[in-house]
Amino acid sequence: MSMTIADLEQLQAEHPDWQMELIEGNILVMGPSDYESDEISTRLSTFLNNWVMPRRLGRVTGSSAGFILPTTEGKDSNNGEEQPRNLRAPDVSFVRADKLKKTKRDFVELLPDLTVEVKSKTDRIKPLVEKIELFLKLGTQVGILIDPDKFTLTVYRLNQPAVVLKDGDTLTIPELLPGWELAISELWPPEFD
Repeated sequence: MSMTIADLEQLQAEHPDWQMELIEGNILVMGPSDYESDEISTRLSTFLNNWVMPRRLGRVTGSSAGFILPTTEGKDSNNGEEQPRNLRAPDVSFVRADKLKKTKRDFVELLPDLTVEVKSKTDRIKPLVEKIELFLKLGTQVGILIDPDKFTLTVYRLNQPAVVLKDGDTLTIPELLPGWELAISELWPPEFD
C-alpha cells in the first residue's frame, strides 16, 4: 500500500516526536542525529540566519521543516493515477523571500533554493548525494553536503562539477546570498579547555 502526505500527517499527529519523510509512497522514520552533526547544522543555520534575517532575504529552516516535492513523472501511464508525492526534510534549507512571503503552519509545497545535508555518524554518503541531486533536478539551485568525518563541504549545482571545500577554504553562494562568506573552519564545533 502506498502512503500519502495525509497518512504521514496522521502518523505525525500520533507520534509528534518522530521525524519522518515520505519517499515514493514509503514513510521513513528518521533517527536522531549524533550530537556533532546537529551542532554543525545549527552552526550553519546560525551563520546563514545572521546574514539572511537583517537583509530580509528569505527563510532558513532546520531538519524538521518538510517540503512537498513536485512529482517527477506526473500521472501513471498505466492507470491515470497520481504518482505518490514525496515529502523531504533537508538538515538545513534556505527559501528566498519572494518564494515564501509568509510562513506556513504546514508542510510547504515548494523547493528550497538551498538544501544542506550533514552526514551523521551512521549515514552513508550515497543516499545523501542522491537526495541533494533529487532536489537539484527538481529546481533547487544549490545543494551542500557536509562530511564531518573528512572535514569537507561539497557544493553541488545542476550540470556542474561538484566543488569540495576544506579548512582554509571559504564558502560563498553568490547566486542566493551575494556578499556572504563563511570560512569552512567555522563549521566545526570548538573544543573548550
